[in-house]
Amino acid sequence: MLKLNTTIDTNSGFCFGVVYAIQMAEDFLAENSYLYCLGDIVHNDEEVKRLTDKGLRIIDHDKLKTLHGEKVMIRAHGEPPETYRIALENDIELVDASCPVVLKLQNRVREAYDDDQPILIYGKHGHAEVKGLVGQTVGEATVVETFDELDEKELPKKLTLFSQTTKSSKKLYALRDELTSRGIEVDFKDTLCRQVSNRDLQLRDFVKGFDKIVFVSGLKSSNGKVLYEVCKEHNPNSYFISNQSELKPEMFEEGNSVGICGATSTPQWLMEEVKATLDNF
Repeated sequence: MLKLNTTIDTNSGFCFGVVYAIQMAEDFLAENSYLYCLGDIVHNDEEVKRLTDKGLRIIDHDKLKTLHGEKVMIRAHGEPPETYRIALENDIELVDASCPVVLKLQNRVREAYDDDQPILIYGKHGHAEVKGLVGQTVGEATVVETFDELDEKELPKKLTLFSQTTKSSKKLYALRDELTSRGIEVDFKDTLCRQVSNRDLQLRDFVKGFDKIVFVSGLKSSNGKVLYEVCKEHNPNSYFISNQSELKPEMFEEGNSVGICGATSTPQWLMEEVKATLDNF
């Protein structure tokens, strides 16, 4: 036995937007045999499997167009106006679990677009939330994921900068400064989710107190990638895993203190399973 001293970060786990969406799905499935969901309800394969076993049916936008008279859940990431139009035309009842923070951001992007402001969005290409934001501009907003892309874009001399809610605060502000250094007048909108950005700060303190860190997240989670970078920066002895099967005793030494933490899309039950596995090493 390695006799590891394991602790789960009390600030890790689902953000309120994901909690809200999953609760809506569970409440619906408690009274119905199935519910369609447009895209993975959360970027965590373990949690998606738990809910699909209960009757959640994950579909894509092509499948949505073929449905009529069904009920379909919109996850916390939100959707572009086109999705609502299709639902109306196909007599689809939407179970809308869009995160309030995302909805507020969508409204701000739409207002800026209506005011004829050129819009730049800092976010992950193809991410559901980003697609929803670009949709507010009828596809006209420019999206950048890395600083290198700035050299590939023809940017106006004045623009409004928004961000996907789960991006790195440090990188967002660095992007603003980079744009300004290039002579661009930036109307900067800090649209990060404070629950997520505050977790960045909380995580820095948490990981410093352990010999090893086990960060639990789905591979599809943008937030997971951001927070794992925080772990590695402040505790180089950090491991990224998707579930407990990826843990190996050789990762640890006898008596190690091990901190367990995760993304805003990581369920509490999964971190507890990781802790149970470590406690049995």
